[in-house]
Amino acid sequence: MENSKRTVTCGELTKADVGRKVVLNGWVSRTRDLGALVFIRLRDRYGITQVTVGDKASEQVKKIASSLKSEFCIAVEGIVSPRAEKDINTDMPTGEIEVEANDIEIFTTSQELPFSIEEVRQKDGTLVVANEDLRLKYRYLDLRREPMQHNIILRSKVSFATREYLTSKGFLEIETPTFIKSTPEGARDYLVPSRVHPGKFYSLPQSPQLYKQILMVSGFDKYFQIARCYRDEDARGDRQPEFTQIDMEMSFTNRDEVLSTTEGMMGYIFKKTLNYDLPAKFDRISWDDAFDFYGSDKPDLRFDMKLQDAAFMAELSDFNAFKAGAAASDKNIERHKRSGLKALVVKDVADKYSRKHIEQLEAIAKINHAKGLAWMKITQDGKFEGGISKFFAGKEEEICLKLSAQKNDLLLFVSDEKWQTACVALGAVRKQLGKDLNLYNPKDEFHFAWIIDFPYFAWNEEENKWETEHHMFTLPQKKYWDTLESDPGSVKGDLYDLVLNGYELASGSMRINDPALQQRIFKIVGYSEERAQKAFGFLVQAFKFGAPPHGGIAPGLDRLIMLMCHEESIHEVIAFPKNNMAASPMDDSPSAVDEQQLKDLHINCYDVEE
Repeated sequence: MENSKRTVTCGELTKADVGRKVVLNGWVSRTRDLGALVFIRLRDRYGITQVTVGDKASEQVKKIASSLKSEFCIAVEGIVSPRAEKDINTDMPTGEIEVEANDIEIFTTSQELPFSIEEVRQKDGTLVVANEDLRLKYRYLDLRREPMQHNIILRSKVSFATREYLTSKGFLEIETPTFIKSTPEGARDYLVPSRVHPGKFYSLPQSPQLYKQILMVSGFDKYFQIARCYRDEDARGDRQPEFTQIDMEMSFTNRDEVLSTTEGMMGYIFKKTLNYDLPAKFDRISWDDAFDFYGSDKPDLRFDMKLQDAAFMAELSDFNAFKAGAAASDKNIERHKRSGLKALVVKDVADKYSRKHIEQLEAIAKINHAKGLAWMKITQDGKFEGGISKFFAGKEEEICLKLSAQKNDLLLFVSDEKWQTACVALGAVRKQLGKDLNLYNPKDEFHFAWIIDFPYFAWNEEENKWETEHHMFTLPQKKYWDTLESDPGSVKGDLYDLVLNGYELASGSMRINDPALQQRIFKIVGYSEERAQKAFGFLVQAFKFGAPPHGGIAPGLDRLIMLMCHEESIHEVIAFPKNNMAASPMDDSPSAVDEQQLKDLHINCYDVEE
């Protein structure tokens, strides 16, 4: 072929191009050899074009066409022709045309594939996909699959839209260091040994938190960064040792401005990339209400089933398991008369849910530390049956009225001495019911909500001390400043989480900018002045030079793309992720290194028994 450089991509030809001479480059998706006619599906990231090799082609071209196998990388020169009416493929953007090849050049051949790149679906419509470690070992092949191409392309578009929006609002994109001082809090740090400073280590940042606050002290009042972050913790579906977040910080601001800026950014991203309209304002739910109504601080609000307070039922019978829940309390919860006896009304399923189904739900409740899952059904004549019904016979009208329950409803209960334990356990059951019964509102594909008014402190029973719920630089709400030391359990933080479809998407807060207030927080959580100085001294020192009020947020980019793609793991939206053992089968990392490299870093390794 005289010139094998492509003139068009495999996704752009239409009927308007008929008669045009073109050159295509791509991979052979599949071939069909009918003897006198060979069909070739040629693929690149833009789409698929059907190529034909027929009577008009030379014998050499016919020979090459018959030798082609899946994933051969080739160039095709030919003329765009219309397909016959009966052969038009309306599912393909290029389905009205085909390219009649007059020349083919094979750039490279391909070995037999370890798994199919073409989509293979079972009879029930589910996609057949190779096991994850095999996909990760041959990630370069996996990334050729259409779903992976879609996900990675969407990720690029979201990153670009993020930059567009924030830049238009006056934010500056500023890089912060990836070799930083280790401040071991929360997850373990990844450490990097220094060759120049023997025995000393850099840390890879778990977030740019301290540095973005210092940028506020430096006068850059609107900062953002699509930041790489690192945490040495056990991996799971929506976590990785290395991950990316949209890191933002603002000076001279307040909670409402941070929230509205984030809402505007998300609205812009979804409209620009998915043509999906989000509401201008997201729901706002207090932390107490999130647990009380949904059993979670990251509730899935695509369906409206709420937990209800059933404390009144403890007085209706001698069923002792309900007595303790009705009197529940938690040391670090401002309860507002909330009880640990929670009810869930599952509408119109009593005739469908067998004892076996209910036992499966009970297993979920127990995994989440409930002692059990009490239940009863409402029959067509309005009576209770099954489960604990004998304890409440004759009380049907009062109970149904207060719980808004009707005939054929299933009533589920969790009772616990701790309000939050009861909420979490029944909330997990609620989440499973949403999935099992497909309760999601089809018009509410992406449901964002803000969780606000978090407890500032959490009581650590094992160590018998207070800890911060978020981090120690979060600003307590001003109305609690006078009672920080005397009543830590009632203090609410000026912090907020953004949740989407049952996932925490972002955490943020207003920050402490007064060194004296910061010292009070350190003291309450038992962080000595010496320890604070050693870990965070450079930040505390910066605050002594006129630190402005500031706050920010950091949406997780990986998790956002995962949810936008309706995936269940961030592995599906990261080009080269680690597996669940934090390893990469493709390049075999982590791996051993040369002895000389270790000597240069003043490191001595020893064998550890498996």
